[in-house]
Amino acid sequence: MAFSLKTLLPKRLRSNTVTIPVVRMSGAIMAGSSPLRSSLNLSAVAGTLEKAFSASAPAVAISVNSPGGSPVQSRLIYQRIRDLAAEKKKKVHVFCEDAAASGGYMIACAGDDITADPSSIVGSIGVISASFGFEKAIEKLGVERRLYTAGDNKSVLDPFKPAQKGDIARLKALQLDIHQVFIDLVKESRGDRLADDKDIFTGLFWTGGRAKELGLVDEIGDLRTILKQRYGPKTRLQVIEPKKGLFGRRSLSGIGAIGDAATERLVATVEERALWSRIGL
Repeated sequence: MAFSLKTLLPKRLRSNTVTIPVVRMSGAIMAGSSPLRSSLNLSAVAGTLEKAFSASAPAVAISVNSPGGSPVQSRLIYQRIRDLAAEKKKKVHVFCEDAAASGGYMIACAGDDITADPSSIVGSIGVISASFGFEKAIEKLGVERRLYTAGDNKSVLDPFKPAQKGDIARLKALQLDIHQVFIDLVKESRGDRLADDKDIFTGLFWTGGRAKELGLVDEIGDLRTILKQRYGPKTRLQVIEPKKGLFGRRSLSGIGAIGDAATERLVATVEERALWSRIGL
């Protein structure tokens, strides 16, 4: 039988403070990252999650603020949280901030319970794909498109060619497959807490209060208040920060590298802005 220093102290001198590790997941969910662009993906959060679940605590709190993004990275993060929770035998409490939408809500489903602010945007259980068509633009500019492929379907959804019904049908089939994965995950996670409402899986999103009525979240509140209610008024929160290099972010060398990174950052910012705008934020 193992003894700790705490058990040798008189009861009146023992601390009843509970420290709960907090992992913050914020931003659009995208594969990859760069020195000037940080994305929410498994690679970015794996170390932080491992550290949080290794702490001496009865639970881990996860704060989610994301409009969604990559369905693969969303599910990978969800699965890593559930695997660590089972391995370390810890409860997971998820708290929605401005948004837990689309892939952000998929991550939120990793919680044993989900709390949202009354004004949080929750839901958007669907799949979307967006692009542009440039075939008329290049015609006006007098540009000739030259495309050579091996394989009949290698130019599917080429933005410089008119949209083809067969290409659209193939894309729709892919979307339906991905959507079903999302639906199954939500149903498995939320179980009989979900309301019998046909709109839940249509891609609609709601404020926190309505999301609670639909069973998408369990409580309305904030992280600090809810955790103190559950673990006592002396509960401490410890935000687990991701590791940084010796000099923080990696430095860039060369004018070309800086220019390329700036362009990448601009594109990523536009993509992220588009994701937030879909839910009105």
